[in-house]
Amino acid sequence: MLVVDEQALVASVELKSQTGPSFGNNFNNRSEEAIGSAQDIWTAYREGAFSASERPWLGYMMMLEDCEKSTSPVAVRTPHFPVFPEFVDASYAKRYQILMNRLLRERLYDSACFMLSPRTGGSKERHSFPDPELSFFKMALSLSNRIRAHLAAKQSEKNR
Repeated sequence: MLVVDEQALVASVELKSQTGPSFGNNFNNRSEEAIGSAQDIWTAYREGAFSASERPWLGYMMMLEDCEKSTSPVAVRTPHFPVFPEFVDASYAKRYQILMNRLLRERLYDSACFMLSPRTGGSKERHSFPDPELSFFKMALSLSNRIRAHLAAKQSEKNR
C-alpha cells in the first residue's frame, strides 16, 4: 500500500500473511522479503528515485494463522554453530515477533504490526496481537501521525 502526494512517496506499508502447512520455508521467505523490500526502498530513496520527497514512512504488517503448528515450539538443529537463546524452542509466531522487533530496532521500518488470526470463523473469531509494540493501533497511529505531519508541512509551505 502506498501513500503518494503529487510525486512524493509519503508512506509505504508491506502487507503479508501466512497460513500452513509449510511454516518453516515460508518464514524464511517472508524474512528475506521483509529485509530486502526495505533495503530496496532505502536504496531507491538514497538515489533520488522518489523525486524531492522527504524520507518516506515504512510499515510492515504480518498476519499469521493462529493454529497449533504456528504457536508450538520448533526444534532447532545446531550441527555447526550455537543458536541464539531466543530461538531455542521458539514457535513460528514467536520467531515472527522477534523478526518484526528487529526490523524496527534496525530502523528498516518505522512501524510494524504482527497479528495472529485463526483460518476460519471470519469476524466471529478473535485475532490477537502477541506484542503490544506490534499492535495494529500503534502502527495505524504512527502512520496517521506521519501523514498529518506531511500535510501540515505542505500547508506551511503554501502559507509562506
